[in-house]
Amino acid sequence: MSRFLSSRYAGLTEYVPGEQPQDKQYIKLNTNESPYPPSPAVLNAINTAAVSQLNLYSDPDAKLLVNALAAQYGVGPENVFLSNGSDDILNFAFMAFCDGGVKFPEITYGFYTVYAALHGVAYETPALRPDFSIDPSDYYNAGCSVVLANPNAQTGVALPLTEIERIVRSNPDQVVVIDEAYVDFGGESAVPLTRQYDNLLVVQTFSKSRSMAGARLGFAIGPKGLIADLNKLKYSTNPYNLNRLTQLAGVAALSEQSYYDENCRRIMETRQYTRDALTALGFTCTNSQANFLLARTDAMDGETLYRKLKDRGILVRHFSDPLITDWVRITIGSQEQMETLVGVVEELVR
Repeated sequence: MSRFLSSRYAGLTEYVPGEQPQDKQYIKLNTNESPYPPSPAVLNAINTAAVSQLNLYSDPDAKLLVNALAAQYGVGPENVFLSNGSDDILNFAFMAFCDGGVKFPEITYGFYTVYAALHGVAYETPALRPDFSIDPSDYYNAGCSVVLANPNAQTGVALPLTEIERIVRSNPDQVVVIDEAYVDFGGESAVPLTRQYDNLLVVQTFSKSRSMAGARLGFAIGPKGLIADLNKLKYSTNPYNLNRLTQLAGVAALSEQSYYDENCRRIMETRQYTRDALTALGFTCTNSQANFLLARTDAMDGETLYRKLKDRGILVRHFSDPLITDWVRITIGSQEQMETLVGVVEELVR
């Protein structure tokens, strides 16, 4: 840290991304990426002709992609916001809607506390239930904004749509942000509720179910007023926030949705195989509706399991948070990758 950094930011505890080691080839099950490549249409869209136009700015309104998303989700173009990954949208949401404070779970996506600190937002973090589920009553009449990952990050446990609606309805004068990064792996999307409630913003991403983590493409769906607020911040910071190639890739991905639906089905099937196999080895796993499992074993602590797996060429995610330090988060890879994981784990625990 230099002596020039503003005192406002000197005390920040920044978000720590999942490791991306380059020392050898790993089975990478630590950052919730898809094990499957983008669809053929995406690969075809990123062609020589498209690359040759990188001397030109991208469309700041991303009209083609906005219209494609609006059609896909049955909303108007004025109800869609695009950004450089869903993290950008969440950052804007904390900037725009949290002057009166915010509530989010004690165990959830680690960026929420970073954004709150970054923007000087007071926050409350209700504890999860013993089974790692969210108690929705903690967010009724919150008196401040609410941000919920559903399915929840780190645990994968999801709230039903009926409970999301109760939370939204009980906070008519506060914005409720539902972060649906993992919704396509078994959760219920709150997008339909955005037509009924003017305080609901739903955030999604192309990173997980649409195999485009490296493209950095996120979107939000919400009422016209909230989308206009986000655009105000975007055009005050970085109007060209989506490059030309990402926009083309996004449109192409939406044209082959059935490809991604099939991949999600395969991932959910492999998730069930992995949960059953680990449970048979004495593990406890959360009831995840995401593309990962949170798992623990009495045979060793979470950090030891993480290190032993890494030594054997398999990366999983371990968190130092005392509430989940005995657990590891395991991304669901291909069936072959998960069979390899299970074989290695069996050797370790037996």
